[in-house]
Amino acid sequence: MPRLPNPLDPLHPLFIKICGLRTEQDVDTAIEAGADAVGFVFAPSPRQVDADTAARLARRVPPHVLTVGVFRDQPVADVRALADATGIRAIQLHGHEGPSHYTELRQYDEDRTLIRATTYGNPPPTLGEMGEDILLLDAPTPGAGLPWAWTDPSFQPPKAPWLLAGGLTPTNITAALQATHPWGADVSSGVESTRGIKDPALIRAFIREARAAG
Repeated sequence: MPRLPNPLDPLHPLFIKICGLRTEQDVDTAIEAGADAVGFVFAPSPRQVDADTAARLARRVPPHVLTVGVFRDQPVADVRALADATGIRAIQLHGHEGPSHYTELRQYDEDRTLIRATTYGNPPPTLGEMGEDILLLDAPTPGAGLPWAWTDPSFQPPKAPWLLAGGLTPTNITAALQATHPWGADVSSGVESTRGIKDPALIRAFIREARAAG
């Protein structure tokens, strides 16, 4: 398990996750640019990968970088099977999963990091209410590349650790971080040349800008 930054340390470095990776070049670029986590999508999506592909890519990832599998409204048995087959070290649930999903996954493997992806609301979601380790706030349509109202002056960030996602790009990440002060940032469509196809230059630019701002 990679050592995650201490969310209670105000000087911790920004945690950066590059999601929706599908090729060796995607993974190598993200790691070389300094990503803290890489994500593989197992739910229906232009970025979806199968177990064999994810396992092959995960083997390229050094121990200090977190490998994350992204699932959406899939049975716990399927999540477990894919996690075991690929060797991913974190599970991100990005659908309408209830507390039982998190409970069963925790009981099955207490060492895997659990990430709950949800949308911002009023009142805002609370970290840990489903049993997750990390909270991710995304746009209502995940993966669409659309930002949500994180610039709203009434925005109340959840307690750390939480990841900001939804419409982030190399050109808006600085403003987004300054507006929300998250523990980390998660990007997928914002570093693509076309839908589902990652652009190495955009991955490097995003991490460079995020590091400078964070």
